[in-house]
Amino acid sequence: MGVDRSAEPVNIGDFERAAAAILPTEVWDFVAGGSGAETTVAANRDALDSVFLLPRVLRDVSACTTRATLLGRPADLPVATAPVAYQQLLHPDGEMATARAAAAAGVPFVASTLSSVPIERIVEAGGRVWFQLYWLRDDDATLGLVRRAEKTGCEAIVLTVDVPWMGRRLRDIRNRFALPAHIRAANITTTSTAHARDHQGSAVAAHTSQEFSPALTWSVIDRIRQQTRLPVVLKGLLAPEDAIQAVEYGVDAIVVSNHGGRQLDGAVTSIAALPGIADVVGGSCEVLLDSGIRTGTDVLRALALGASGVLIGRPLMWGLAVGGERGAARVLELLATELRDAMGLAGCEDVASARRLRTVPGPRLPGTPITWARPPVVPAPVPAGRPAG
Repeated sequence: MGVDRSAEPVNIGDFERAAAAILPTEVWDFVAGGSGAETTVAANRDALDSVFLLPRVLRDVSACTTRATLLGRPADLPVATAPVAYQQLLHPDGEMATARAAAAAGVPFVASTLSSVPIERIVEAGGRVWFQLYWLRDDDATLGLVRRAEKTGCEAIVLTVDVPWMGRRLRDIRNRFALPAHIRAANITTTSTAHARDHQGSAVAAHTSQEFSPALTWSVIDRIRQQTRLPVVLKGLLAPEDAIQAVEYGVDAIVVSNHGGRQLDGAVTSIAALPGIADVVGGSCEVLLDSGIRTGTDVLRALALGASGVLIGRPLMWGLAVGGERGAARVLELLATELRDAMGLAGCEDVASARRLRTVPGPRLPGTPITWARPPVVPAPVPAGRPAG
């Protein structure tokens, strides 16, 4: 008898359904859920689906390539993994599995401050690693993480700027979600609050409120620069005014992100915010997109609207839950296949030509007006790093 391949995932949605079927409810809710009524979670997807591409024809796409440059270094895809906390909730190998999958796919892996595996071990998995930084109440401990990341071999510091505290994630509150005893934030020392099942509501939210500083301001960028020569990326910008200020502070990249709908419910969708930010940045730094990416066509949409690349989060967690390293690798393989297919069918031989595609708004839900601006065509080169101080 032949092998039945009917159940093998052929798109990322298949991984989502498979993960939902096998994960404990509270773990699924922790990964899939957003804040409040999850309006922004749903809107991220609706907004991406409302971007329609204007393909070009009679272009030679026989050598179509998805290779890109991210933070001054080559990548096989215009993609990096999004930082996701506590990945051992999904699979015992956790961040080690996803880091190896990212390395095999030739894309950067962004390790979270709240990863369940120490940053040193993640770097040992090979590949490019960027370190995502939450600003802690303890300034010395935070700056120590910056120095530790550089010493360990990370290639960038990705400062998340939209979490003065964790948004009200109602699924976690209803589940009274807490970390299992064997899982902890391996890069910081105080995680006991996150394990307190008797805490009212989400123990993980209580822990982040205890650890994260709500006093984060623009001044910390200079403080980070004094500690490291690594590129500095700001993740969580949606307003063009903030993008202008980020450029003035000399950041190397901006991640346009609403945290996957997990912070301010009702925040603008990332894809709607992208063109305005790409326009005001004007190539002064790289612009990446995060939140809602599910297909290769989504990546192409982001490129056409001004991004130099995207971050992908939840889909990798679905792959990790279903098949560990192989599952996560398969998610990235599918994304690469879909992106090359979409680029070729749109008449794009490379990422540069993809960024010259035009888009038009298509059918969408009432009450979600979106105006697509034309992005700058050619970004300025971004240095891989700069002298400290």
